[in-house]
Amino acid sequence: MRFVWRKFAQLIVVVLAVTFLSYLMLSLLPGDLAQVKCGISCDQQSLERTREELGLNQPIPLRYVKWLGKAVTGDLGKSGTNQQPITEALQQRLPTTIKLLVFSQLIALAIAVPAAVIAAQRAGGIFDRISTTLAFAGLSAPAYVVAPVLVYLFAVRLKWFPATGTEGLKSFVLPSVTLALAEMAAYLRLLRSDLISTLQEDYITMAKAKGLSPREVMIKHAFRPSTFSLVTVMGLNAGRLLGGTLIIEVIFALNGIGSYIVQGIFSRDYFAVQAGVVVVAVGYVLINFAVDMLYAALDPRIRHARAIA
Repeated sequence: MRFVWRKFAQLIVVVLAVTFLSYLMLSLLPGDLAQVKCGISCDQQSLERTREELGLNQPIPLRYVKWLGKAVTGDLGKSGTNQQPITEALQQRLPTTIKLLVFSQLIALAIAVPAAVIAAQRAGGIFDRISTTLAFAGLSAPAYVVAPVLVYLFAVRLKWFPATGTEGLKSFVLPSVTLALAEMAAYLRLLRSDLISTLQEDYITMAKAKGLSPREVMIKHAFRPSTFSLVTVMGLNAGRLLGGTLIIEVIFALNGIGSYIVQGIFSRDYFAVQAGVVVVAVGYVLINFAVDMLYAALDPRIRHARAIA
């Protein structure tokens, strides 16, 4: 519990820093936020009234404190274009982004973990060479190139999956696979390398000398200590993908957080962009906090060492 409370206190500090910097950067963007909300045809009196309502005449730290107080209660303001509550809009779109994130990670792990185990057990073999080559190809193919290819093959030609929209789970297959390709390649290479290194340890040799089968050695002794780096990278990638789904959501017309931010940028809706950026940033911090807890659970030495430090 001491370790958990310490990490939670660090989490609060990081969240405050991230939200303040996000608020500060968007507040310093060129343009008049009051003019955006009031409209082009707004007269000077209405413009000043809008500026007063938004608190733009106050110092940025004071505006941030007031904004944070409302944000804690779930009030992120209203969109400058359609006056829709931003919290309501984000609640409608967040499930789409989370589904895309979860599905892509599941697909990547479902392929990368078994492939890495087989490749590590037969290092230097045909499967190892083929999987490594495909991993390099997956890492070198950007998502904005893979996405149109998948749409053409599986949506236009074969008509197996819809090209756009969020109607049912089938609509998430192509965007999830697009995101999963690079993740799968990274996970496969990382886990394979760690497994090969672990299989050369002395305690693995001792386990083999006791007569354990290769399967038992892998599952009981080699796999768990080889997943520490994988868990760390998964957390970093999950946080990155939370904001990195932006291009994929636009290509496949998914109503997620990324597309909401893009729409806010094009419509100069700074309030929506600000809220979207903050949600992504806080989500990234929370995911990394969860990974830190999981990392300590996998290796108790980390938990005890950090609690004492």
